[in-house]
Order: sequence, then structure tokens, then C-alpha cells
Amino acid sequence: MREKEYLKRRYTAILSSIGVILILSSAVMVTPLFVLISNPEEATNAFSFCLPAGCLALVGFFLWRRFRSSSNVSLSIQEGGIIVLISWIVVILFSAWPFVPLLGLPYSRAVFESVSGWTTTGLSVVDVTVAGPMILFWRSIIQFAGGAGLAIIMMSAIVGPTGVGISSAEGRSEQLVPHIRQSARLVLVIYMCYAVVGTLAYRMAGMPFFDAFNHAFAAVSTGGFSTRVESIGYWDSTAIEAVTLPLMMLGNLSFVTAWFLWRGKLRFIVKNGEVRLQAVLIPLSAVAAFIFTCQTIYPQLGKSIRVAVFETVSALTTTGFSTTSYASWNVFGMILMVVLMLIGGGTCSTAGGIKQFRIYFLYRLIFWDIKRRLMPRTAILEFPVWNGNRRVFVDGTRVRQIAVFVFLYLVIYIFGVMFLCANSYSLSDSLFEFASALGTVGLSVGLTSPDMPDVVLWLEIFAMFLGRLEFIVILVSLLKLGKDVRLIMSRSTRR
Repeated sequence: MREKEYLKRRYTAILSSIGVILILSSAVMVTPLFVLISNPEEATNAFSFCLPAGCLALVGFFLWRRFRSSSNVSLSIQEGGIIVLISWIVVILFSAWPFVPLLGLPYSRAVFESVSGWTTTGLSVVDVTVAGPMILFWRSIIQFAGGAGLAIIMMSAIVGPTGVGISSAEGRSEQLVPHIRQSARLVLVIYMCYAVVGTLAYRMAGMPFFDAFNHAFAAVSTGGFSTRVESIGYWDSTAIEAVTLPLMMLGNLSFVTAWFLWRGKLRFIVKNGEVRLQAVLIPLSAVAAFIFTCQTIYPQLGKSIRVAVFETVSALTTTGFSTTSYASWNVFGMILMVVLMLIGGGTCSTAGGIKQFRIYFLYRLIFWDIKRRLMPRTAILEFPVWNGNRRVFVDGTRVRQIAVFVFLYLVIYIFGVMFLCANSYSLSDSLFEFASALGTVGLSVGLTSPDMPDVVLWLEIFAMFLGRLEFIVILVSLLKLGKDVRLIMSRSTRR
């Protein structure tokens, strides 16, 4: 009986927190109405956003009001994972609603677009040439909100010990300052400043304001949705590409690293393993892409250099913007892009992939292991690595966690590629497209389209969802949820 009361108290806090997230997400759903200021002819489309927003708010208010408690309950990471998992699924399903009446998409395709937006992937089944300003703005909004994360949106608005478990489950375990709500608000301030500066920079580079706004949101969220079929390549502008590159890099940075950059603490940035890895990977990848791929395809030297730099940065930061088609790229260029997409961006950033810190850690582990073998068995060695402003010492637990994550990531990737091959797609296309989906990148060789088979569509949905969240935590949370439900049901049956 005591155990049942304990679980009831825990799930009361969980449902209340979910209610808060749904209420805040409903407010996000009405932001496309701002488009009516410049496009009043879109007024007939407002109901397609107001109705799902109202329903989401009602569900959220019911959960919050019904399960609100005066006592604070400190939730574990597994319980935070339950909140994140349920909240993301519900918000994604409601966010898909406007795509159905406004674009005539089947609901499964609408869910795909919603998942791609919230996970900041950028793969799309929407024909942007026929989509109106309101729906294009909605795509950018969900990418921007997805980059910040539902956990950050929630914690910036409420106080409570639930925050640590929720942020950890969403892959945001590092805090800028000790106070959780203040840290969340700082993240949003930094994020919003990126978007504002990016919009102004795009406008100065010659991009129309509406396009500038949408592309700034997509760039800093490393999302990749564009208002043009050709993405950034539509403008073929050195100035616009020069604006996009730093925005992608900023979105790729850990928010902790970005906070040090804002405060001028460059010594912590220079010591950071992720920054050091980027400083090596980006120039090497760009040079390799230029020598072995781009210079043979693009006759103009300037164009080939621009493509090599832009595409490699877009792949590594998992942004998904593109300036060219990959139809004429050779095998080397395609493999290089796949590797960069698998590596992914910074930890605790808007980017996806395995994450650069894990790759840097495993790289250093090779040299540490060689060094250990050369030393006497009785020697005591310390293996430190910089993470943010902290000098973290390697232990068996951390090595095991990273090794398990990388192994599971690669296993899922291999099975996904095999599944695509089984559906009659070529190996090269399958390697590229599934790396893009699982890494939440958004680059495509054309496999993702409105007429792709449903089974492939749902595979990519599953991959994008896993790629955005810390899937080990989510898996543990699912197991815990199932165990708790069985326990509660068994207790009820006995009574």
C-alpha cells in the first residue's frame, strides 16, 4: 500500500509537469498568427492553428489543475524521461494538425513534418512552392522551439526540483548557472539573440525579411527547413553563405561553451575538447571535399571552395542547409558527408549525432590506453579531459556509458540502412539518408519525398525521434513506466 501511495505521489508530479509543458506549447502554436500583420489574406488559415492550440491548452490545464500539488517532489532522470517522452509525443501530434487542412497532407505525412521540425532535422515532405507564409513560419517556429527543447521552455517558466531530471532526459544535463530556472532563461536569451542577429545579418546580405527570419530560426536551431526548394543555394550568394556559416557554428556550440564566449572566458573555450575537435575536423574535411570532390565538379575555383566549406560545416553541425545537389558527387564526397553527419554537433547544443565530445573522448582514450600499457602496472595515472569549465577525470563508468551509447547508435544506424536497402533503395542512398535522419541533419539525396512508402516514412520518424532525445534515458524511462503501470495495476487488482 505504501509503495502504491509513493508511486501515486510521483506520477502526480509527472502529470502536473506534463500539463505545464502542454500549456506552454499551446502558446507556441498561436505564434503563426503574427504573420497576419503582413499577410492579412492568411486570416482564413488562423483556425487551423487556434483549434489545436486550444485543445492542447485544455488538456494541459486539466492535467496541471488536476494533479497540482503544494509539495515539491524531486524527480529522477528516469521520471524526467517519462515527462519528456510523453510531452514530446503529444506536442508533436498536435503540431501536425495544421499541415493537414492547410496543405492537404495525409496525417502520417503531417506527423513526419512535425517530427522533423521539433527534432530540428529538416527532412521535409512539404512542397514549399505551394505552402503559404503561415505554414512556412510554423515550420520555422517548431524548429526554433525544438532546438531550445521543451525542457528549457518549461524550466524557464516554473520553479521546482523537477528540472534536473527533465533536462538530463532531454540531453541537457549541463547548467549555465546553479539555479535551474535562471540557467534555462539564459539559454533562451542567448538563443533569441542568435536569431535576432541572424535575421538582421541575412537582411543586410540581401535576403527578403520573411526569408531572413525563417532561415535565421532554422540556422541557429541547426534545423535546416528552408522557404526555398534549393535551400541556401537559391540565392547563390557568398554574403548569405557567409552569414549562415557562423550561425550554424553557434547553433552547434554547447550552450555552456556559448555562455563562456559571451562572458569572454576564452581560455575555457580553447581547452574544450569539442572546440579542439572542430578546429581539426572542419578544415580537414573542407580541404578533402575540395580536393577529391568539388574541384572536379565545379569549374570555378571560388564556387568549389564555397561548396566544400559550406556542405561540410552543414553536415557536421547537423544543420542540413545546402547550396548544391549531391547527384554529381563521387563516392568519397558522399562517405565524407556520412561520417560528418554521424559525428554530429556539440553536447548540450541544438545539434544531433553521436556528439563531438564522445568522439573526442574516444579519440583521447586510444592514447591513454597506449600510455597505460607502456607504464608499470603499479603506476597510478590520471586521464583528464575538459568539458565546459570542468576538468573531468576519466573513470570506468564514463567509458562504459559512452561506449554503450556509441555502440547502440551504430547498431541502430546499421539496422536502419539495412531496412532501407530491403525496400529497394541503393546502399549509398540508404547510408546517406539514414545518417541524416538519425543524426537529425536534414540533408537528402532525394529518398525522402511525399510519395515514399509508409514503412520508410515511419522508420525515419522513429530515427529522428531517437536522434533528438537521449535514447538510453528514454529506453530506461519506458521500462520504468511499464514496470510502474504493472505494479499499480497489480495492486489495484488485488484490492
